Amino acid sequence: MEPVDAMDSAVESVDEEAARLYRAKVWGGADRKLWDTPVDGTVGRRMRELTDWAEAAGHGEAPLDTYGDGLVEELERRVAEELGFPAAVFFPTGTMAQQVALRCWAGRTGSPVVALHPLAHPEVHEDGAFAAVSGLRTVHPTDAPRLPTAEEVRDHPEPFGTLMLELPLRDAGFVLPSWEELTEVVEAARERDAVVHFDGARLWECPTHFGRPLAEIAGLADSVYVSFYKSLGGLSGAVLAGPEDVMAEARVWRHRYGGLVFQQYPAALSALRGLDVELPRLPSYVAHARVVADAVREALAEAGSGWFRVHPEAPHTHQFQVWLPYAAETLTAAALAQTEATGTVLFRRWFTPGAGGPPGVAVTELMVAGPGLEWTAEDVKAAVRDFVARIG
Repeated sequence: MEPVDAMDSAVESVDEEAARLYRAKVWGGADRKLWDTPVDGTVGRRMRELTDWAEAAGHGEAPLDTYGDGLVEELERRVAEELGFPAAVFFPTGTMAQQVALRCWAGRTGSPVVALHPLAHPEVHEDGAFAAVSGLRTVHPTDAPRLPTAEEVRDHPEPFGTLMLELPLRDAGFVLPSWEELTEVVEAARERDAVVHFDGARLWECPTHFGRPLAEIAGLADSVYVSFYKSLGGLSGAVLAGPEDVMAEARVWRHRYGGLVFQQYPAALSALRGLDVELPRLPSYVAHARVVADAVREALAEAGSGWFRVHPEAPHTHQFQVWLPYAAETLTAAALAQTEATGTVLFRRWFTPGAGGPPGVAVTELMVAGPGLEWTAEDVKAAVRDFVARIG
């Protein structure tokens, strides 16, 4: 017979999954929202939208891909061109793409040590995959909630073969350095004979902040990984871009890691759609995110809700954080109640910050995309006031 505590745990797991699905249905079906998440909608709607776009874009009669040819090769060529690299390789996941990139660089530099931020995605969200799967070891030039400075990279006491920079650094608030700071950090790594790899899962969002085109930003690094579902509305998948010889080796490791998938045309099509439709719109999303952030800050101050934080004050991309001094469960419930009552979703799920975060507060992430462009500053303020009134 199953122990009582195990049974209770199973029931709690089922209940939480039911609650998650309910929240996704309510928020995904809202009449007004700032952005669509990758899980909003239904299978039928998403497939119809992708099919309609594929026909309109001339891909409807394209042959099906087999082990990375056809549409996948077209996507690789397109991304290599966008980023200014000679070659690119499609991967089913960014986790695999970066494992392979850093493994390739470790072989060339002779060092398995990767310098990166402790809040970088591999350190927080990948269950120690670098060490467990690829035999890599990580060091941290800084633990401040920002990218490392040139001085911190230059003065780090331990040798490393690769410097990995996440642009933007999501878990610190989607933050970016200045262009001058970024170029200085890269130069500091070069002075140490280290290669530079950009975790560019959201690199597509960065040109507005840096005032530079994508290819110039990516060109600072030796290799770059980009994602398709985070900024561009794709289904899944990632591309690793870099020199021809490194990408040739990356293809070998992709096969060894189990990433040479038989057919990937839905993911490739959705990525091509993102490059055509969403990429040109991102600067407008970034600009409007600053309007939204200002309105959220003003409304929270006017509502007298106590301490709060909008971070960064002027968003570096089209995403930013909001902090409030309440339990995460309380704020998530208020957000859900607001959508149920009004058909509007402003905030979605709130979280308790991890180690190092202040106690007694919760944080959420806001993003501005196509639907959010219709919101005026007053619309945002009204939604914030309504939300605050629902906090129990």
